[in-house]
Amino acid sequence: MGSGMPGNASPTLPGNQPGAIPGLGNSAVFISGKVSLADGGELTDSVAIQTICRGQHHTVTYTDRRGSFSFQFGNTGPAPGGDVSDASSNVLTSRASAQEARDWQDCEVQAVLAGFSSQPIELSGHMSMLESTDLGPILLHRLSQVEGTSISVTTALAPGPARKSYEKGRDEEKKGKWDAAEQSFQKAVQIYPKYAVAWFELGRVQMQKNDYTTAQHSFEQSVAADAMYVNPYDGLAQLAFHNSEWLEVVRITDKLLTLNSVNFPGDYLLNGLANYHLRNVDAAEASARHGIKVDEAHQVPKLHFLLGMVLMQKRDYAGATEAMQQFLHWATQPSDVTEANKQLAEIARLSAAPNNAAVTERK
Repeated sequence: MGSGMPGNASPTLPGNQPGAIPGLGNSAVFISGKVSLADGGELTDSVAIQTICRGQHHTVTYTDRRGSFSFQFGNTGPAPGGDVSDASSNVLTSRASAQEARDWQDCEVQAVLAGFSSQPIELSGHMSMLESTDLGPILLHRLSQVEGTSISVTTALAPGPARKSYEKGRDEEKKGKWDAAEQSFQKAVQIYPKYAVAWFELGRVQMQKNDYTTAQHSFEQSVAADAMYVNPYDGLAQLAFHNSEWLEVVRITDKLLTLNSVNFPGDYLLNGLANYHLRNVDAAEASARHGIKVDEAHQVPKLHFLLGMVLMQKRDYAGATEAMQQFLHWATQPSDVTEANKQLAEIARLSAAPNNAAVTERK
């Protein structure tokens, strides 16, 4: 797609940035709860906790190894620990700020883990003028149509010393101590070579350090340990995209989306972009449309941009215009807005050409 695609060279799922919730002012309250599997199985990996306020999704924290979580709702500053935090990493706000007027109407909290669904909890039924509130249990239900999940069966078999090193690595990872985290994860997989989750986290840390070759090896080891564990496929797809290995991107994302077709809209984007580069415009269009369908939270708006570019190539100028306008509705980066407006102007120019008028009319 070249310079026509807005944003960075290797698009990924949106970051997990805790902090202020739009429209809530400076007030904050301490929210806690616990996530469990509805079928009684062991929750062996962290689960993302999201707030949904007036349609806007924000990942605010992750569960700890016991499934517990807590965060400051409406807090105006980032929570300690960056993008990953557990129940021990937050502090209560002052009573004065907690007593300020709060607006949590139209806000919900949900647990997010690939391969599972949870029922969002409406905050209006739990909030009061107290400084803290417990949402109680949030149950994760396995999706019947999804074969792969973000829980690896190998985790439950990890011996104590390996788990201890893994948990230490997660603590160091969330503090941005990449070298220390890498050492801890390496120790975990040395003790237990089939530790798929530890291999995946090791690969993520190595990507943070721009050690892409080693990261690829770690992701491959994660897949070898548990082929049904979907997270390392996403890492491998991003590395292949970074290296412009389009056929490999298609192969990996096809595998991932076969295992889990509902939780990885970002990989529909990678698949579509790779097919676009390979001039497989029908496949690119199919990926964009499938991605848009599953991306109910609008986390990957560039799917609309990709669809617009594909439809422009197909001379479906009405469809391309609609797709670009949808992208503009969700785009937040000024450079993305500029690029989309540039493409809209090009679409208008092409559609106004005499030899294209009949095509546009038929569409």
